[in-house]
Amino acid sequence: MTVEDVRALPLLARLSPGVRDQLLRLSNEVTYQAGERLFLAGQPARGCWIISSGHVALDLPVPGRGDVVVQTLGPGDMLGWSWLIPPCRWQFGARAVGEVAAVRLDTHRLKVMAERDPEFGYELVLTLFEAVTHRLQATRARLLNLYDNPAGTRA
Repeated sequence: MTVEDVRALPLLARLSPGVRDQLLRLSNEVTYQAGERLFLAGQPARGCWIISSGHVALDLPVPGRGDVVVQTLGPGDMLGWSWLIPPCRWQFGARAVGEVAAVRLDTHRLKVMAERDPEFGYELVLTLFEAVTHRLQATRARLLNLYDNPAGTRA
């Protein structure tokens, strides 16, 4: 999937064509090898990715257990919105599970554009919140499945 292919993703469908074009002008194609770290929890947050192929594991350092995977993202998923929310530090770490291809957005320039053009900023934030909502719904479904009681008895 190329930057041009990203244009058609449902994730960006809510953006007006002009805003989508501006967003994609601030992006480039990147690849990561299996096991390569994209970022660590606690580091300054820079960058935002739309995964084209492969999978990225989000992890969290847990004392005595190392990095524990809390979610795995795949093609079409957006990775990284901590760059937008002060103090702009990664809440999780991210590591390529296998080879990963993605489109990386230049978040420094996105912030500048959003501050200069409130319409662009509004559409960008709504798109990011849509991705956040999707992620929270997926987490909720996993938790419901995890705590499901197939025997029907109460704990």
